[in-house]
Amino acid sequence: MLQAVLQMPEKVIFREVERPVPGPGQVLIKVERIGICGSDIHAYYGKHPYIKCPIVQGHEFSGLIAEVGERVEGLAPGDNVTVMPQLVCGQCYPCKHGNYHICNELKVIGCQAEGAAQEYFAVDAKLVVKLPENMSYEEGAMVEPVAVGVHAVGRLGNVEGLNVLVLGAGPIGNLTAQVAKGMGAKSVMITDVSDYRLQVAKDCGIAYAVNTRSTDLPVALDKAFGPDRADAILECVGAQKTIDQAVLAARKGTDIVVVGVFAEKPVVDLGLIQDRELRLIGTLMYKAGDYETAVTLIRTGRVNLKPLMSKHFPFKEYPQAYKFIEQNRERTMKVFIDL
Repeated sequence: MLQAVLQMPEKVIFREVERPVPGPGQVLIKVERIGICGSDIHAYYGKHPYIKCPIVQGHEFSGLIAEVGERVEGLAPGDNVTVMPQLVCGQCYPCKHGNYHICNELKVIGCQAEGAAQEYFAVDAKLVVKLPENMSYEEGAMVEPVAVGVHAVGRLGNVEGLNVLVLGAGPIGNLTAQVAKGMGAKSVMITDVSDYRLQVAKDCGIAYAVNTRSTDLPVALDKAFGPDRADAILECVGAQKTIDQAVLAARKGTDIVVVGVFAEKPVVDLGLIQDRELRLIGTLMYKAGDYETAVTLIRTGRVNLKPLMSKHFPFKEYPQAYKFIEQNRERTMKVFIDL
């Protein structure tokens, strides 16, 4: 079978390898779709601090089960599935207390462990999530980023009836905003400096889409939500400017969830954090329940994925997909690799 390897930054090679045989407790997945995310792009250009070459990428993916190994229950050949790409130790303090998603030895399939950029992929059945029959492979490959949003919103507790501000309208910001709305938020505002991304957010049903390059954020918040502004804020960019915006725009006692991955260490005004009793809350990945919620939100139409689907590339054009994203960064949301 054919496998794609990111051999070094900006160099993907294809090689023939043996088709895996599923061991006990494993299933063999015929990979159909792979989604390219921000971390994949950083890795491709050699700029991800935790992904080293060579690596077989692919952590957002879907496919159908080709074979099942011994002692696998509830899954059968022909089932459409996606996968939670977390490999955990099960023995550290977080794992033993139910927080395996922040395992001390966490490895992510496609990042620190071999990923799904190959025609067939063997994986532990316990990581496999069955998809509804009417869910497309594209939607299945996007369950992972939706689950990121589900977990991030979940860090706030119950958002029903709240006014929520999301900073950043890229794929994760868009999906986080949609999740907040889908989980009962009263109103959601999303911000960005790209009119294209803000229009996509509007197409997905986000009521307030604000370009902070041309509009003052506090003024927009007052206009949309009134003087009490947002009840909760999610930073989905990972940049100095947006964490500054979050802290400055927050009313006293507000929770700020940090979703974005910071390539450079930001400077945070801890004086304001202390004086206003703000809470900065980190979020990383997801748990099994977040995946289940993500599937439900997609299945019931409370999260609309179609406006985010930008372009497809055949498997052998993996490098061209990265070049397309780089050349069309301002007008690209989610690019898929088709196998």
